[in-house]
Amino acid sequence: MSHKQHLLEARFCAVGGQGIVLGTEIMAHAAIFHQGMYAVQTPTYGSQVRGGPTKVDLIIDKEEILSAKARKIQFFMAIAQSSFSKFWFDVAEDALVLLDSNLVTSITEEQKAGRTFLRLPVVEMAKQEFKNVMLSNMICLGITQEVTKVLEKDAMLQAIREKVPAKHLEKNLMAFERGIELAQKELAGAPLTAAS
Repeated sequence: MSHKQHLLEARFCAVGGQGIVLGTEIMAHAAIFHQGMYAVQTPTYGSQVRGGPTKVDLIIDKEEILSAKARKIQFFMAIAQSSFSKFWFDVAEDALVLLDSNLVTSITEEQKAGRTFLRLPVVEMAKQEFKNVMLSNMICLGITQEVTKVLEKDAMLQAIREKVPAKHLEKNLMAFERGIELAQKELAGAPLTAAS
């Protein structure tokens, strides 16, 4: 049976505590409650939840999703080398790959082949600009929003307002906007091509 290609099959990888679970919850929430789509989010933790490799697979589609298993990852994001190495499988040959340029530095020729890489210092930026490494997930969310365009920005903003506690909301919204800006700058600089 051939695999039906969904609107988006994405994988987000980090180490425990980097906030990717919340980030993908926000995307799923935006899809379901603000755009009338279907979404399935599947987190996988390492044995040591905090600090261990973590991945979340997210499928979004306009039609009902019959299997929660992502089989052809079109968008792969990693902000930790251990998670990148551990969870690099089922990645489509023409996938868009977003990596933290400081933290994921070991990439094989086989992984590079045909894929488009976007490398940005996401975690460093969260530390420098927001004094909070946890906001790297919101910067990544903004980048994801801008490069995939699967969800509308307004739907994402609404979902952030509904999922993030009020006392953290302003910083989270700022980090999300910063991610969008980063991606726009990167995309405007040059067409994305496979990593050299």
